Amino acid sequence: MEFLVAGHTGLVGSAVYEQICNLGHEVVGLNSKVVDLLDRKATFDFIRTMNPHIVIDAAAIVGGVSVNNKYPVEFLSKNLQIQVNLMDACHASGVERFVFLGSSCIYPRECTQPIREEFLMTGHLEATNSAYAVAKIAGIELIRSYRKQYGKRWISLMPTNTYGPRDNFDLESSHVLPALINRYVTAKRVGSSNVTLWGTGSAMREFLHSSDLASAVLLACEKYDSDTHLNIGTGQDLSIKELASKVSKFSGFTGQTKWDTSKPDGTPRKVLDVSRLKALGWQPKVSLDDGIQETIQYFEANYN
Repeated sequence: MEFLVAGHTGLVGSAVYEQICNLGHEVVGLNSKVVDLLDRKATFDFIRTMNPHIVIDAAAIVGGVSVNNKYPVEFLSKNLQIQVNLMDACHASGVERFVFLGSSCIYPRECTQPIREEFLMTGHLEATNSAYAVAKIAGIELIRSYRKQYGKRWISLMPTNTYGPRDNFDLESSHVLPALINRYVTAKRVGSSNVTLWGTGSAMREFLHSSDLASAVLLACEKYDSDTHLNIGTGQDLSIKELASKVSKFSGFTGQTKWDTSKPDGTPRKVLDVSRLKALGWQPKVSLDDGIQETIQYFEANYN
C-alpha cells in the first residue's frame, strides 16, 4: 500500500487524502474510528497489517486559544502519545517516508518576523498554547532522532493557521477563522445587531487554505529531505480586525463588531518565512477572500 493518511477526516488530513486520491495513488485513511492511536499495541498491529510506503501524520488533538489554555494536560500528553506511537510503529514496520505535521505555534511568542525555521527555541512560547507547542517540538526532535540514529528519510512540516471546508466550527474549541465564520453567520441568521470578539483585534496572523497546504505536503513529500523542519504558509498576514471585517462582509452581516479587551490576543504577530518552501517550486493558489467565501458557503450548507 502506497499512502496512509492519519487523521484523514480532519481539516488537513481530508484535504491531503482528497488530493492523493485525485492523483490516482493508492491511499488508506486512518482516524480514531479505525484505530485509536493512543493504543500503542493497536497502532503497531494496524501499521504492520497495512504496510504503507508513505505515512502522512495529520492526527492530533487540536483547538483554539481557549481550549488550549483550559486543557494543557490533554494537549501535551495525548499529542505526545499519538505521534510517538505512530512513529515507533512505522519504524518497526520499515516505513520509508514519514511526514510529521506540526504547527507554527512552536515558535517563540516574541519572535523576529517573518519567522525562519532556525528561530525555533530562541525564546519563550506563548503561554496559552505552550503545552501543544511543546508536543509538536518533541515531534520534530523525534523525527530528527530517527533520521540520525536509523537513517530515516522522514521530515517535519510546520503549517501556519489553516482553514477551509471540513474545519472545526465549534466556538469552544475552534481556531480563530472558523470561529469568526460561525459567529457572523449565526448573528446574521438570528438577526443580532452586534458580534463580540476576543481581544483588541490587533494581533497579526497568516492563513493558508487547506487545499494549498495539501499540495505543499505532497510536494515536500516528493522533493524535501532534511532534518530541518519546513515552514508551510503564504508569507502574508493581516490583523484579526481586518480578518473579522472580511468575514463580516462575506457573511452578509450588517451589524456592529465589538471587542472584549479583557480577553487575550495571543501571540502579537506570526507570519512565516517560506523561502525554503517556495524554492521547491510551490506557490499558494487560493486567495484569502476566495477561501473565506468558500468556507462560509460550506458552513452555511452544513451547520444550523
